[in-house]
Amino acid sequence: MPLNGKVAIVTGGGRGLGLAYALEFARQGAAVVVNDLDSSVTARAVAAVEAAGGRAAAVTTAVGTSEAARKLVEGALDAFGRLDILVTNAGLLHDKSLLNMTDEDFDAVIQVHLRGTFTCVREAYGHFKQHQVAGRIITIGSPTGQRGNFGQTNYAAAKAGIVGMVRTWALEMKRAGVTVNTVVPVAATAMTRTVPYFSKAIEADDRGEPMPAFFRQNLGFGNPADVAGLVAFLASDEAAGITGQVIGVGGDRLQLWSHPQPVFSELCDGGWTYEALAAQLPKLLDGRLQSVGESLPELPEELRPAPPSGS
Repeated sequence: MPLNGKVAIVTGGGRGLGLAYALEFARQGAAVVVNDLDSSVTARAVAAVEAAGGRAAAVTTAVGTSEAARKLVEGALDAFGRLDILVTNAGLLHDKSLLNMTDEDFDAVIQVHLRGTFTCVREAYGHFKQHQVAGRIITIGSPTGQRGNFGQTNYAAAKAGIVGMVRTWALEMKRAGVTVNTVVPVAATAMTRTVPYFSKAIEADDRGEPMPAFFRQNLGFGNPADVAGLVAFLASDEAAGITGQVIGVGGDRLQLWSHPQPVFSELCDGGWTYEALAAQLPKLLDGRLQSVGESLPELPEELRPAPPSGS
């Protein structure tokens, strides 16, 4: 049990992916502090961890504020006397296209995903550094933060911001022996359940059957348990040499995301004036423009969702 004696906090750990992480931590020997907004949800999560033979405690609070972050760390110390691992999984969505997105829609998502990650990591790292704990921090990203997605200005900004913070924190935390990474999960959740493209995969999972290989391998799409192993591994001593990375996982597929790098460079004597750009830039960019968004492959005919009744 590689995490035996360790204590982990999982924000948004009451259901879905977060609960899968909590259960995997318990399976690997760690005690878990489960966080959620709803006390009945955290109570069920604690019961699930305990039923699986683990130890768990609940901290019911909305992440985002410094007070909530302190409450989480204090909850771990009160319940189990130590803290070794933080997973910042809590999140919510307010999807709308740009002209329909309100200030409140934007701020709510930034508050939980981006500010919540910042405040919780700051609090946990302060504890790690003060007590000389070689802690493990795992933040949760998204393909949207890497590639963009229609209707998700707020979510894309938050998830891209998390990756930027992680790269910075990896530099700042190195001397303390603390690692920090981002996991990009692709899994069946309440959010993907309503997407027709994934319906055959969801239906198979609901029946307790393996998802078709097309989803698990071509798309790297699976269930929350497929993600949990990577999160637990990054929390282990064996992952001490991995930090500042963005690692995707889902179904049967594991991916290492690249850090942004220039794809080409060109010099212009005297600098790039408007005239020089007008003369050269279209030719220089021809064939080099970078794509945006994710492009899903066409589903095989047997995996396409059934047409609506009456159509």
